[in-house]
Amino acid sequence: MSTISRRPSSQRFRDPRRTAYDFLSEISVVCPRCMRSAFVRPVSDPEPSQRPFFAPRRLTCLHCGLTKARARRELIFPHGTARGMTDPYFGLPLLLQTETRHGWLWAYNPQHLTLIHDYVAASLRERAPWYDTGQKMTLIARLPTWIKHAKNRGEMLHAIARIRGSSF
Repeated sequence: MSTISRRPSSQRFRDPRRTAYDFLSEISVVCPRCMRSAFVRPVSDPEPSQRPFFAPRRLTCLHCGLTKARARRELIFPHGTARGMTDPYFGLPLLLQTETRHGWLWAYNPQHLTLIHDYVAASLRERAPWYDTGQKMTLIARLPTWIKHAKNRGEMLHAIARIRGSSF
Protein backbone atom coordinates (compact mmCIF):
# COMPACT_ATOMS: atom_id res chain seq x y z
CA MET A 1 0.00 0.00 0.00
CA SER A 2 1.24 3.39 -0.82
CA THR A 3 0.57 6.36 1.32
CA ILE A 4 -0.64 9.46 -0.36
CA SER A 5 0.73 12.63 1.08
CA ARG A 6 -1.83 15.37 1.13
CA ARG A 7 -0.86 18.94 0.55
CA PRO A 8 -2.39 21.30 3.04
CA SER A 9 -5.17 23.30 1.44
CA SER A 10 -4.08 26.77 0.46
CA GLN A 11 -5.42 29.70 2.37
CA ARG A 12 -7.66 31.86 0.28
CA PHE A 13 -8.09 35.59 0.80
CA ARG A 14 -10.78 37.61 -0.93
CA ASP A 15 -10.48 41.37 -0.75
CA PRO A 16 -13.37 42.61 1.41
CA ARG A 17 -13.09 46.02 -0.29
CA ARG A 18 -12.39 47.96 2.85
CA THR A 19 -10.60 51.28 2.87
CA ALA A 20 -8.51 53.04 5.53
CA TYR A 21 -11.59 55.07 6.43
CA ASP A 22 -13.31 51.86 7.61
CA PHE A 23 -10.75 51.55 10.42
CA LEU A 24 -10.95 55.09 11.80
CA SER A 25 -13.68 54.39 14.34
CA GLU A 26 -11.06 53.44 16.94
CA ILE A 27 -7.34 54.10 16.56
CA SER A 28 -4.73 52.68 18.92
CA VAL A 29 -2.06 55.29 19.68
CA VAL A 30 0.77 55.90 22.14
CA CYS A 31 -0.28 58.18 25.00
CA PRO A 32 1.85 61.36 24.98
CA ARG A 33 1.89 61.48 28.79
CA CYS A 34 2.63 57.90 29.94
CA MET A 35 3.82 56.29 26.65
CA ARG A 36 1.33 53.42 27.01
CA SER A 37 -1.69 52.50 24.90
CA ALA A 38 -4.45 55.06 24.34
CA PHE A 39 -7.41 55.30 21.97
CA VAL A 40 -8.78 57.91 19.60
CA ARG A 41 -12.54 57.48 19.25
CA PRO A 42 -15.51 59.56 18.08
CA VAL A 43 -16.99 61.69 20.87
CA SER A 44 -20.52 60.63 19.91
CA ASP A 45 -22.39 59.22 16.97
CA PRO A 46 -22.02 61.54 13.98
CA GLU A 47 -24.95 63.42 12.55
CA PRO A 48 -26.57 61.69 9.55
CA SER A 49 -25.46 64.51 7.24
CA GLN A 50 -21.86 64.26 8.47
CA ARG A 51 -19.30 61.73 7.32
CA PRO A 52 -18.29 59.55 10.28
CA PHE A 53 -14.56 60.17 9.92
CA PHE A 54 -15.11 63.94 10.32
CA ALA A 55 -16.90 63.54 13.67
CA PRO A 56 -15.24 65.18 16.71
CA ARG A 57 -12.70 62.87 18.36
CA ARG A 58 -11.46 62.23 21.87
CA LEU A 59 -8.10 60.87 22.94
CA THR A 60 -8.45 58.64 26.01
CA CYS A 61 -5.74 56.89 27.99
CA LEU A 62 -6.98 54.25 30.42
CA HIS A 63 -3.62 54.13 32.19
CA CYS A 64 -2.99 57.74 33.20
CA GLY A 65 -6.46 59.22 32.61
CA LEU A 66 -5.42 61.70 29.91
CA THR A 67 -8.29 62.95 27.74
CA LYS A 68 -8.19 65.49 24.94
CA ALA A 69 -10.93 66.52 22.54
CA ARG A 70 -10.58 67.60 18.93
CA ALA A 71 -13.36 69.13 16.84
CA ARG A 72 -11.50 70.23 13.68
CA ARG A 73 -12.86 68.71 10.50
CA GLU A 74 -9.55 68.10 8.75
CA LEU A 75 -7.59 64.89 8.59
CA ILE A 76 -3.85 64.64 8.02
CA PHE A 77 -2.71 61.37 6.49
CA PRO A 78 1.08 61.06 6.26
CA HIS A 79 2.20 59.26 3.10
CA GLY A 80 4.85 56.64 2.60
CA THR A 81 6.45 54.08 4.86
CA ALA A 82 9.85 55.67 5.35
CA ARG A 83 8.84 56.96 8.81
CA GLY A 84 6.56 55.75 11.56
CA MET A 85 2.86 56.48 11.07
CA THR A 86 0.75 58.89 13.13
CA ASP A 87 -3.00 59.06 13.62
CA PRO A 88 -4.81 61.54 11.33
CA TYR A 89 -6.56 63.42 14.18
CA PHE A 90 -4.01 64.21 16.90
CA GLY A 91 -0.77 63.34 15.09
CA LEU A 92 0.24 60.82 17.76
CA PRO A 93 2.34 57.75 16.88
CA LEU A 94 0.34 54.59 16.22
CA LEU A 95 0.67 51.85 18.79
CA LEU A 96 0.55 49.05 16.22
CA GLN A 97 3.64 49.62 14.12
CA THR A 98 7.12 48.28 13.65
CA GLU A 99 10.04 48.96 11.37
CA THR A 100 11.17 46.35 8.86
CA ARG A 101 14.10 46.48 6.47
CA HIS A 102 11.68 47.62 3.73
CA GLY A 103 9.82 50.29 5.68
CA TRP A 104 7.28 50.70 8.48
CA LEU A 105 4.44 48.21 8.83
CA TRP A 106 1.51 49.77 10.69
CA ALA A 107 -2.19 49.38 11.48
CA TYR A 108 -4.81 51.67 13.01
CA ASN A 109 -6.33 48.99 15.26
CA PRO A 110 -6.32 45.21 15.83
CA GLN A 111 -8.98 44.63 13.14
CA HIS A 112 -6.82 46.47 10.59
CA LEU A 113 -3.80 44.39 11.63
CA THR A 114 -5.83 41.18 11.30
CA LEU A 115 -6.87 42.13 7.75
CA ILE A 116 -3.23 42.71 6.78
CA HIS A 117 -2.20 39.45 8.46
CA ASP A 118 -4.88 37.44 6.65
CA TYR A 119 -3.80 38.92 3.32
CA VAL A 120 -0.09 38.30 3.88
CA ALA A 121 -0.61 34.76 5.19
CA ALA A 122 -2.81 33.67 2.27
CA SER A 123 -1.20 31.80 -0.59
CA LEU A 124 -4.17 32.55 -2.85
CA ARG A 125 -5.15 36.23 -2.96
CA GLU A 126 -8.22 37.24 -4.91
CA ARG A 127 -9.32 40.69 -5.88
CA ALA A 128 -12.80 41.63 -7.00
CA PRO A 129 -13.34 41.19 -10.77
CA TRP A 130 -12.51 44.26 -12.83
CA TYR A 131 -16.06 44.42 -14.19
CA ASP A 132 -17.68 44.33 -10.74
CA THR A 133 -19.02 47.60 -9.38
CA GLY A 134 -17.77 49.07 -6.13
CA GLN A 135 -14.54 50.24 -4.58
CA LYS A 136 -11.51 49.42 -6.74
CA MET A 137 -8.61 51.00 -4.83
CA THR A 138 -9.15 49.23 -1.55
CA LEU A 139 -6.84 49.11 1.44
CA ILE A 140 -5.37 45.85 0.15
CA ALA A 141 -4.82 47.28 -3.33
CA ARG A 142 -2.98 50.26 -1.79
CA LEU A 143 -0.58 48.21 0.33
CA PRO A 144 3.09 48.77 -0.55
CA THR A 145 4.52 46.22 -2.96
CA TRP A 146 7.04 44.95 -0.42
CA ILE A 147 4.18 43.81 1.82
CA LYS A 148 2.45 42.05 -1.09
CA HIS A 149 5.46 40.06 -2.31
CA ALA A 150 5.27 36.37 -1.45
CA LYS A 151 9.05 36.32 -0.94
CA ASN A 152 8.57 38.66 2.04
CA ARG A 153 5.72 36.65 3.58
CA GLY A 154 7.79 35.20 6.42
CA GLU A 155 9.30 38.55 7.32
CA MET A 156 5.91 40.30 7.26
CA LEU A 157 4.28 37.61 9.41
CA HIS A 158 7.16 37.92 11.86
CA ALA A 159 6.72 41.70 11.96
CA ILE A 160 2.96 41.32 12.58
CA ALA A 161 3.69 38.87 15.40
CA ARG A 162 6.17 41.39 16.83
CA ILE A 163 3.49 44.11 16.76
CA ARG A 164 0.96 41.84 18.45
CA GLY A 165 3.46 40.74 21.07
CA SER A 166 4.46 44.23 22.06
CA SER A 167 1.02 45.86 21.95
CA PHE A 168 -1.63 43.53 23.34
